Amino acid sequence: MALIAFNKPMNVLSQFTDRGSESARATLSDFIDRPGVYPAGRLDRDSEGLLLLTDDGRLQARIADPRFKLEKTYLVQVEGTPDDAALGQLRRGVVLTDGPTRPARAELIEPPALWPRDPPVRFRKSVPDAWLRLSISEGRNRQVRRMTAAVGLPTLRLVRWRIGEWDLAGLAPGEWRLV
Repeated sequence: MALIAFNKPMNVLSQFTDRGSESARATLSDFIDRPGVYPAGRLDRDSEGLLLLTDDGRLQARIADPRFKLEKTYLVQVEGTPDDAALGQLRRGVVLTDGPTRPARAELIEPPALWPRDPPVRFRKSVPDAWLRLSISEGRNRQVRRMTAAVGLPTLRLVRWRIGEWDLAGLAPGEWRLV
């Protein structure tokens, strides 16, 4: 059984081929040359960070299926300054168009020591930004972005740092390792 931790860069698709695009976009095959492994879940093209890949279908299902409530932790740069009310809403769960979310673990953190993003986040001197550590145990489409927007804090940068027991420590963007 193989399990790969991959630090997916921004603007890379969470699949090995790019179907339906006139211009070729970066895919997992640009970084990982290991036949028979498939992503356990997905990470949006405009998000960065940990993506797990495996050749074990049962493990893939256990990681990706929300029924198993495997916690995922994100480092989220948001526009605005989170207050106790916004953090409280995230901690209780917020109502999205597809229903209420499960409660999240949410905390304001110092800006993390991350690699530069390409392209960089647009800096606006007149608009403050802050960083959150947000942990969720479900995986709806664009859920973290929708949750922060629902409490008035649009996401500027989203980095998935941890899935269950696996994390991104020591992996630069585009690098992978067997775990």
